[in-house]
Amino acid sequence: MHIALLVNARVPVAGYGGTERVVTWLGRALLEQGHKVSLIASPGSTLPGATVIEASHRALQERDFDVTSLLPAGVEVLHSHRQLWVASPVPTVWTLHGNPPPGTLLPANTIFVSANHAQRYGHTAYVHNGLDLAEYRFRETKGDYDLFLGRLHSVKGYRWAVEAARRTGRRLVLAGGWRPSFRRGISYVGRVQGERKQDLLAGARCLWMPARWDEPFGLTLIEALASGTPVIGTRRGSLPEIVSPGVGFLGDTVDELVDHAGRIGEVSPAACRAHVERHFTHHVMATNYMKMYKAASS
Repeated sequence: MHIALLVNARVPVAGYGGTERVVTWLGRALLEQGHKVSLIASPGSTLPGATVIEASHRALQERDFDVTSLLPAGVEVLHSHRQLWVASPVPTVWTLHGNPPPGTLLPANTIFVSANHAQRYGHTAYVHNGLDLAEYRFRETKGDYDLFLGRLHSVKGYRWAVEAARRTGRRLVLAGGWRPSFRRGISYVGRVQGERKQDLLAGARCLWMPARWDEPFGLTLIEALASGTPVIGTRRGSLPEIVSPGVGFLGDTVDELVDHAGRIGEVSPAACRAHVERHFTHHVMATNYMKMYKAASS
């Protein structure tokens, strides 16, 4: 099948960029599965094996962006990663990666990134994100720290992670966002990428994800599990779909999460990795998207 992927950014991303990384992994898996891929993206984008069609970054952000003139001959389905207000001449699906305001009406061709994400907007179609395991380092033996990786924003729940560290006496490493001030035992390392991020994920006893909002997906969840690192989080949004029994613990209060922290040694790093291999690789994601493509083009 000939699939065109549209993203209003440059890929692969140099720093943080969840959507950009998902698009790269999806394109890579589709190519490895024998499909033809055309990538429509900002100047400087690359995807080995694909035909790359550059569009100005400014044009890609515009509400009235029209993709028609950029579509190569033979495209059977367009998979956009931004909403298109101007109709495409070929069958089109688009993936919503964020949380629009409650009550937002979304078109029928919207694909969400978790069942909970879809349900909250009155839809049913979803495909879980997947990652390329080759980009993550598995480690059976863990270090002496817990990890929080993400924006230091109240909805991400970092304060719960800090409170749990205070109550358990565990060392906590915070990675991401702006620099706050913390007591001893809390290490702030700023934004991390590349090998530094791989090392932190692989060496942590657990990843804290005490979300205080409904996560659409939460890419750091599967990044940690791919590294053999269990997750402690809340039951918000997608988390119950991703963190199944045997790879971490979920709770609704700080007290519950603190109790779970004492049991993290019960979780097998190998089970965490196997969970991602079974459910959350880029090939699993591509296979599930192919079902959506075939339905859209039939």
